[in-house]
Amino acid sequence: MALTVDLGVAELAATRFAISPLSETVSALQQLGDRDRRPLNLRWLRWAVDELAARPLDLSHTWPLLVSDRPNWPEFLVPAPRGSGASIEDDLAALRRTPASQVRLSLRRVFGDDPPAPVAALAERPTAGLRAIARELWAAYDRLIAPHWPRIRAVLDADVTYRARQLAAGGAQRLFAGLHPDLHWRDGRLRLEGSRWRSGLAVDRGPGGLVLMPVALGTPYVLIKKRTSTQTTVRYPARGVATLWTAGTRAPAGSTVRLLGRVRAGLLEALRSPATTTDLARALGVTPSAVSQHLRVLRESGLVACERSGRHVLYATTALGLSLLTKP
Repeated sequence: MALTVDLGVAELAATRFAISPLSETVSALQQLGDRDRRPLNLRWLRWAVDELAARPLDLSHTWPLLVSDRPNWPEFLVPAPRGSGASIEDDLAALRRTPASQVRLSLRRVFGDDPPAPVAALAERPTAGLRAIARELWAAYDRLIAPHWPRIRAVLDADVTYRARQLAAGGAQRLFAGLHPDLHWRDGRLRLEGSRWRSGLAVDRGPGGLVLMPVALGTPYVLIKKRTSTQTTVRYPARGVATLWTAGTRAPAGSTVRLLGRVRAGLLEALRSPATTTDLARALGVTPSAVSQHLRVLRESGLVACERSGRHVLYATTALGLSLLTKP
């Protein structure tokens, strides 16, 4: 069967893309809780487990909502971002604005009439509970996501750019078909199919168009909000995640090493996924100053390009560099 969303011309015209650090934070916590764990995230998971073993986080309000014996979780934890690239502060402010009635309805749908104690406490005092959850999610973002956010953001930005080209080339039908094999749009209706849906279910769509959100640290499935007081979000696996955590783990081809030398060839291979000089120095065991010198040579040769993302400068292998890496 399928999950369906009625999506007319007006709603389709208002559909947009957005990137959310809160979405990544919630997804990361669910991965740590073994909810639809994705093998591509294992390297990050090992790092995060070690990080939390050394200094645990207090997630007493948030964890029972995200990791439980229920198949679903309260969807108000990831509100639709108002802009295309909200900050964690913006996301958490939106979370805190969730109406008390929406909090209680969402908790009842997930946990029924006999919820565990932390959930019952949130239902009794939603405003105070949302403030506590926001504090915990901020701490989780700061510890688990922020150290990697420039690279994650670069992958998400690249995904949105690619999807925009798909939309321009083939319209909505091509866009949605390319987001995920289970997702299709035709005749004014978006359908999410697959074995996860044993019966047909219609989404109670929020106001306006959809908000399409790529996710790096998340499930391999598409997640569509079934009921919401904000815009309905469609969270889908981002392209390029396979290379996100592989910097320094794959040896470059011998021909590339002979041409560029081992360090520069290693940098070129690592930059299949965007990274900063600090990321590269840590992954390859080279000093940041040495990395900068090698990157300058690679840039001058057209093998690497750079782009600013917030306070960070991200480097990535160009099409010319990728062609060199694929030579036998």
